[in-house]
Amino acid sequence: MKTLILNGSPRKNGNTAALIKLLTENLAGEYRIINAFESNISPCVDCGYCRKNGACALNDDMSGVYEYIKDCDNIVIASPVYFSELTGPLLSVCSRFQAFYCSRRYLNIEPIGTWKKGGVILVGGGDGSFGTAEKTARILLGQMGTNTFFPPVVSQNTDIIPASEDKSAVDDIIGLADFFTANTNPF
Repeated sequence: MKTLILNGSPRKNGNTAALIKLLTENLAGEYRIINAFESNISPCVDCGYCRKNGACALNDDMSGVYEYIKDCDNIVIASPVYFSELTGPLLSVCSRFQAFYCSRRYLNIEPIGTWKKGGVILVGGGDGSFGTAEKTARILLGQMGTNTFFPPVVSQNTDIIPASEDKSAVDDIIGLADFFTANTNPF
């Protein structure tokens, strides 16, 4: 089993990282984490190359990510929520999924192959809304070929209680790992 984790947090030891660490400790198989703030992945420049070729013209670390997406079984988008949305660098990395969209829309080609399971991890201080970020994450997961989703793992009010101490979030992370490991869809 292979799992791709797209991490939208700038903090190496923050709340998002704590939940990702807990997830990886409970995952079977291998995993790869793409840290949006540290990656060598440029945002989409809307050059139009993918509309005709089904691939991206930019030559950076995204090439390896495309291949891992095709090979993996599970995909997670994990991010702090800033002003009700995923972080900017994560959205920039994910803008490169335009190549998948264009393969389907303009070339009538399914670029992924097999369907995958997806999960969303969202954290944030305060009592703001996670709805927009969750919707965006699900759209992006769909572009990467996920068709079965675990309910979002949310840790709110991390300015008061760290995500690692949020019992509900911790329990949900264990549930997400179990969901990825199971051969069937429990929902």
